[in-house]
Amino acid sequence: MSGFFALRRETFEDLAPRLSGSGFKILLDLLLAAPAPLRVRELPYHFRPRAAGESKLDALVLAQFLGLLLDHALHGLIPLRFLVFAAVGLIGVGVNLGVLGLLRLTGLAFEPAQSLATLAAMGANFWLNNTLTYRDQRLKGRRLWQGLVLFFAFSGLGAVAGVGIAQVLYEAHNSVSVSGLAGALIAVVWNYAIATTLVWRAR
Repeated sequence: MSGFFALRRETFEDLAPRLSGSGFKILLDLLLAAPAPLRVRELPYHFRPRAAGESKLDALVLAQFLGLLLDHALHGLIPLRFLVFAAVGLIGVGVNLGVLGLLRLTGLAFEPAQSLATLAAMGANFWLNNTLTYRDQRLKGRRLWQGLVLFFAFSGLGAVAGVGIAQVLYEAHNSVSVSGLAGALIAVVWNYAIATTLVWRAR
């Protein structure tokens, strides 16, 4: 995993279409993409003390490793980035409920408390997505603030669309769980599409 490895060209060309392309550990991707186990020979060597800089190995890199394993386990049927985006959305729900509860304890009325809690959740989602989901396309400087405005604007539309669809389904089938789940799925798919194509679009 150090980044120094060699393999036959024909092996790489055979495996290239199977690669997930996520993360930067291409050797792990190659080993997981192979339909049959590859024969691997390791040549040991010793690292000297680092003279400058710092290691890229952190919790996010370890998460990328796990994500790469999951991506191959699912055979690429569901984009890994979408799964991370959805997980961030669940964290946002927790932030929303937590902030709402705290604001209600202060005596603030429900409507303004819910509005502030929603803004807090959207802000947390944007920060986590910029840090985790789109780490390779992380926004900085002026693009960060432009992305934040776009994210808030279109996330609001996604929430409205999700609520509207949930209401239509509830009136048709009178099922709270099915209607609520459908509305949530519509909202997360909409937000993911907007985030990928507009907010964190590849340059």
